[in-house]
Amino acid sequence: MSNRFVGARQTTIAREIELVGTGVHSGAPVSVILHPAEADAGLRFIVTDNTRLVAEIAADVRNVKNLTLCTVIGDDNGVTISTVEHLLAALRGLGVDNCFIEIDSKEVPIMDGSAAPFVEAIEEVGLRELSAPRKYIKVLKPIRVEDGDCWGELTPHNGFHLDVEIEFDTPVIGRQRLAFEMSPSIFRNELSRARTFGFMSDVERLWKNGLALGANLNNTVAIGDGRILNRDGLRCPQEFVRHKMLDAVGDLCLAGYPLMGAYRSVRGGHRLNSHALMAMFADDEAWTLVQAPRVHDRPIIDASASYGLTSVAMAYAE
Repeated sequence: MSNRFVGARQTTIAREIELVGTGVHSGAPVSVILHPAEADAGLRFIVTDNTRLVAEIAADVRNVKNLTLCTVIGDDNGVTISTVEHLLAALRGLGVDNCFIEIDSKEVPIMDGSAAPFVEAIEEVGLRELSAPRKYIKVLKPIRVEDGDCWGELTPHNGFHLDVEIEFDTPVIGRQRLAFEMSPSIFRNELSRARTFGFMSDVERLWKNGLALGANLNNTVAIGDGRILNRDGLRCPQEFVRHKMLDAVGDLCLAGYPLMGAYRSVRGGHRLNSHALMAMFADDEAWTLVQAPRVHDRPIIDASASYGLTSVAMAYAE
């Protein structure tokens, strides 16, 4: 194996990706086109209306507008994009640093309720390595946020460690906890296929309020009468907590750069995840921006679809 630092350079997708689906809340059709982007562009939503540019919104926690049911980002003119977490989780989970996300709706399509369709599309085209060094948000000290008996904590760690615990008052879910040292292969194999879930009692209330109009058994694990209503049941053991971990990857993507730290969440969700990031950024002594060591000039490569699916070597320089 080369001693070249693994994951030292930024990446983008190798070529354009087109996806179509349905908005989980509006029930309306949605078209998304992922475009390759230059170094340091980050992940940015390009909102269009009949090919007309409406807004450009960076995937940044400072742009969060709402955290009810899903993560919503927007600009100061009132343009918003909801349910961004699954797509952002796929991009961050596979190590995509830069991408323009062109979208013609106010919400990202729900697809099958997981990140798997996005992961499959990205892996089909592969990633392209750029010349610029990869940058990270390095957690320097513990930051904890609480909301009743729910809490989340960011702590220093030489890598990205995720530890999520959930608890629901139903034997279908109960208490579940999983922890992983995150890497693209872990995200793809352990988290990406876990679907969103909901209780039929809540869904019926949302329908009456004009929400969750696109939710169905093809994109949601439905729980009712003390059982799972989907004919095929769960995709994997502890699918519920795995999906919460998937959401956390997407929400923490709003740091703007990959995190170098550990995140522990107990009975949390979108609100807690975002508030943990906000609390960290509010304390200048809690974080710093670092970059991977520069490497000798070598030909920039088009990576295969399996690019980066080994654990990233954690050696960083401030």
